[in-house]
Amino acid sequence: MQYVTPDLCDAYPDLVQAVEPMFANFGGRDSFGGQIVTIKCHEDNSLVKEQVDQPGEGKVLVVDGGGSLRRALLGDMLAEKAAKNGWEGIVVYGCVRDVDMLAQTDLGVQALASHPMKTDKRGIGDLNVVVAFAGVTFHPGHYVYADNNGIIVSPQPLSMPG
Repeated sequence: MQYVTPDLCDAYPDLVQAVEPMFANFGGRDSFGGQIVTIKCHEDNSLVKEQVDQPGEGKVLVVDGGGSLRRALLGDMLAEKAAKNGWEGIVVYGCVRDVDMLAQTDLGVQALASHPMKTDKRGIGDLNVVVAFAGVTFHPGHYVYADNNGIIVSPQPLSMPG
């Protein structure tokens, strides 16, 4: 499914909230959207690794990494696993790595920046908690849509006007 966030904003002005423009597109999909699954973690991607192993059909993983620019919370192997398990995309409030491979993976990936260092795996983090960053609150079960124009959230699913 191709999403155009400006069109969704125009069609649903009372429903959507736009995320502050600080994210870049690193994935093989220019646009993606789906139901939100959240992770809150800091420089530890143990929960990200666990979640991409789960079926993700119609879902987007929203990872609140605290905006850390010191470690990458997603790399090519986890992105490949997410794509194989049907995830629509991953939004990382933090860094990713292996960006050349991410660009070839059939997965939407938006993040703040790239960083070559991996995280420590300490098993620390929270799954499906409300997270807030970039001026927006992300609720598990709500919906997120992203393209090269930006990222928006909605409490209910949106369909492209037309």
